[in-house]
Amino acid sequence: MHPAISIVIAIILGLLIGIGLTYIFKIIPEKWLQDYGYNPNSPKFRPAKRMKLIPHGILAGVFCAAFYVASILFFPQLYMNNRIIHIVAVAIIVPILFLVLISDRLNRIIPDQFWVMILVLGFVLLLSDYLEGTIWFSSNAPWYAPLVNRIGGAVIGGGLLWLIGFIAETFTGRDAMGQGDMKLLLGCGMATGIYGLVVTFYVSVIVGVLFAIPLLIKKQIRLKKEEEEIKASDNPKEKRKEIQRRKAQVHFSEDPDYLAFGPFLALGAGVFLALEPVFLRMLAETLITFGLYF
Repeated sequence: MHPAISIVIAIILGLLIGIGLTYIFKIIPEKWLQDYGYNPNSPKFRPAKRMKLIPHGILAGVFCAAFYVASILFFPQLYMNNRIIHIVAVAIIVPILFLVLISDRLNRIIPDQFWVMILVLGFVLLLSDYLEGTIWFSSNAPWYAPLVNRIGGAVIGGGLLWLIGFIAETFTGRDAMGQGDMKLLLGCGMATGIYGLVVTFYVSVIVGVLFAIPLLIKKQIRLKKEEEEIKASDNPKEKRKEIQRRKAQVHFSEDPDYLAFGPFLALGAGVFLALEPVFLRMLAETLITFGLYF
């Protein structure tokens, strides 16, 4: 098939799947999108936010189409070598990654069902490594190399975020990493392998910092305004309590100071899956520079 035709098909397919996610997200069980201890009869219960065709559906379509096109542009050997299992698995993972992104963005929740799906598809990709081959290991590599790569990615991925969260909680006394993020990186680690885990984490941190900086600036501006409001009050002590009560009533998903990390992990995993040959070449060049070889 001519590359141009493949790209057109990828764009159309991506847009249709992305827009279709809007309707899938609307029928997802409420319990999936709620925090643990979900109780619809609780006075504090708040229905989960759902995707809207505009802007979420359009954004989902662009997201899926962009990654599908990138896969065709940077991974042409996949299509020439008929790696059907790999293609299908990655094509399914991409929209799931968007569901993770939008769920964490709207509701600050990563449903367990999503990371489990990614984990299962990671095993499908492992199957593809053995049946269709992998670009990361030569034919002379030990039979267990692909297995170690993907299982290791899952274990290191989940363990790494657990360790970061444990250390941060130990020194700050506050939860620094959600359980959903740990489980997500476990699933993504299986899908990307150890090599891809490095890229996933690197991309997520860099993009996350770019979003965190303006968030911190806005927080400082808001805190300054609150202090000015307190000082201007006839009863500063009572005014401060009023502001604290107002903050306590804010639902955790509406916390303006919280930055969900899940969307950045999902983005990082998607970038790696779409651009594997690019990162393979970069890694090879780096190893050769230091006198190391595969």
